[in-house]
Amino acid sequence: MADELFVQLTDTLSSAKTVEELTRPLLSLLELVTELEATYLTRIELEHGIQRILFSRNTKTLNIPEGLAVPWEGTLCKRALDEGKLYTDDVPSCWGDCEAAAALGIQTYVSTPVRLDDGSLFGTLCAASSDSKPLTPKGEQVLRLFASLIALHVQREQLLAQFRELNATLESYSYTDALTSLPNRRAIVTELRRMFALGGRAKQTVLISFIDLDGFKAINDTYGHEAGDEFLIEVGRRIAPGLRAGDVLGRLGGDEFIIVGMGATPGAEGDAAAEALRDRVAPLIRGPYSLSGCSFDYPGASIGVVSADPASTTPDDALRAADAAMYVQKKIRRAVAC
Repeated sequence: MADELFVQLTDTLSSAKTVEELTRPLLSLLELVTELEATYLTRIELEHGIQRILFSRNTKTLNIPEGLAVPWEGTLCKRALDEGKLYTDDVPSCWGDCEAAAALGIQTYVSTPVRLDDGSLFGTLCAASSDSKPLTPKGEQVLRLFASLIALHVQREQLLAQFRELNATLESYSYTDALTSLPNRRAIVTELRRMFALGGRAKQTVLISFIDLDGFKAINDTYGHEAGDEFLIEVGRRIAPGLRAGDVLGRLGGDEFIIVGMGATPGAEGDAAAEALRDRVAPLIRGPYSLSGCSFDYPGASIGVVSADPASTTPDDALRAADAAMYVQKKIRRAVAC
């Protein structure tokens, strides 16, 4: 039996990816070793004062239902921990006032805490029976071993969850402009490629609006870099209400912003959509600005918009075309100003 137990335990440890995948086979092995009819793992939620049955195995009349939640105070597990009593084969005499045990008909009970490395109590690993049963030294040893294995796996899952959360945070930072909190160049390029793939399948254009804030250097020189940073943040806020559902606004760097979004069908309709985007965004940027320690009236930005057909161009070429269209607008604005 020892060899068979070792083989099953080895297989379980090598294949289990989650706490549940580890625990369920261990409960079966625990039932085999202790010969108790119910084995189960609990989760103790001290902040809520609750003990919950996470996983259970029931082989005879005694039924410990998964999901059962009872107040932690007064449970068999808490009493066993408080009194340092691992096992009893006479629950009614030992803890006769425990309502949950009486309701379930528990006669024999054995439990060991599942503690993490920091000493915190995760839960308990238990076995029980409606009959009076002895606990062998081997059964006690296996119970403690399994509790340790479960604790290790719980910590592994927690570490993986923390790693995934940290990775998601780092990825978010790598796609976000630190000043404006808008998508950065990397994020915009990624989104543009996604839209090109979608537009190619749907036979739609992709709109790209390249925005250059004329006179930004003068704002920095006149009012200081802090005011310049505030201005960039405010520009992002003002443009946002003019976006359609699905449009993405980002900052390429410096005084350059960009909007990408799905357009219409190629041709005149797509060109009209590009002009509509420019007409919608331009008024949002120009006008009075009140920043920390200064106020000024901003005449507006140079905005180049293209309607790119994924069937005939690439994302990189479309970006260059939008940049070129912006410089055309900049020349026109300079000529008018003169």
